Amino acid sequence: MTEPTGETQGERLKEVALVFLKLGTTAFGGPPAHIAMMDEEIVRRRKWVSQETFLDLLGASNIIPGPNSTELAIHLGYKRAGWAGLITAGACFIVPAMLLVGIFAYLYATFQTMPQLQSVLYGVKPVIIAVVAQALWGLRKTAMKTKTTLIVGLLALVLAIAGMNELFLLLLCGAAVMMMERLKDKGAADRRRMNSFFPGALLLGSSAAPVALGSMSTAGLFWSFLKIGSVLYGSGYVLLAFLQSEFVDRYQVLTAQQLIDAVAVGQFTPGPLFTTATFVGYLIHGAPGAVWATLGIFLPAFVFVALTMKWIPKLRQSKPLSAFLDGVNVASIALMAAVSWQLGLASVTDPITAVIAVISLLVLLRYRINSAWLVLAGGLLGWLLQMAGLSL
Repeated sequence: MTEPTGETQGERLKEVALVFLKLGTTAFGGPPAHIAMMDEEIVRRRKWVSQETFLDLLGASNIIPGPNSTELAIHLGYKRAGWAGLITAGACFIVPAMLLVGIFAYLYATFQTMPQLQSVLYGVKPVIIAVVAQALWGLRKTAMKTKTTLIVGLLALVLAIAGMNELFLLLLCGAAVMMMERLKDKGAADRRRMNSFFPGALLLGSSAAPVALGSMSTAGLFWSFLKIGSVLYGSGYVLLAFLQSEFVDRYQVLTAQQLIDAVAVGQFTPGPLFTTATFVGYLIHGAPGAVWATLGIFLPAFVFVALTMKWIPKLRQSKPLSAFLDGVNVASIALMAAVSWQLGLASVTDPITAVIAVISLLVLLRYRINSAWLVLAGGLLGWLLQMAGLSL
């Protein structure tokens, strides 16, 4: 844990709260954008951790279930302010998004329609792509630091674009770098086996009977989201599959359209995509359901980080395990790049958005401006363009 001279625990904790409240309010664009903004805010500007440590924490977050960017926030909070920082960082990153999604859920349940934010998103999305591109450019230097990691990283990018399972790709790349480094190290006296622990649980049914919409109990709702948060790897699209199976097909407490709308809200609001759970919980059980659903899906992330965070320094102390983590790190960058490419195709759809993306990237590279201001400027520009009839 970082111990800056002259700063008290209270000051560090306050800083953690303010940083992650800001990120939770302005971090649009999903996990790749969240990671990019954390890299800018925490590594580049505040220097809480080195870039290598940041990548190690990112790799550790990627090999446990749950929302990766939230787990990274929890790790960083611990590094800055200990156990109190662990809880504060996660809560402050989640709560702003939870409140905003809860407002949308209330409006949706009341008026049965989605508030139209397409004009704002029109300007925000290309800015997010620029933020992610800048972060990837910086992270590549640390992740691809040897010829081995460069080769594995390029192969990982091809496999990620081809659609390989995220967890399998991380393990494969970790094992590949470890084996290649071992082959290069002919003086190794013995071989060590890695026993990786991956927490998980089966998606078992709750006691709530699927009689009609809204019939699931709050306990059943909490349990369902707790199970999902304990086993889910991958993107928001993977979350969609779990929600479809659990709440539409199995318990029949949501319609397919309600589920699609819930995922859409989670995607265009800042903060973790998993706050989709807040929307679903509100539709099923109002405000209490929103709270219990959010708690259920995010609680495993806090537990898994607490259980695994002590392993990270030990990984770096062992040469084989350090090589394994290097492989996981470079695979994480490849996955981030592949997702960003897909997001870019969906976000940069015409000459105007292309110009916004290019200008945003140039501004970030040249002036190192805080990306949160660019996101807000992009949203305002999108709204102005829509008002002038030039967007969408």
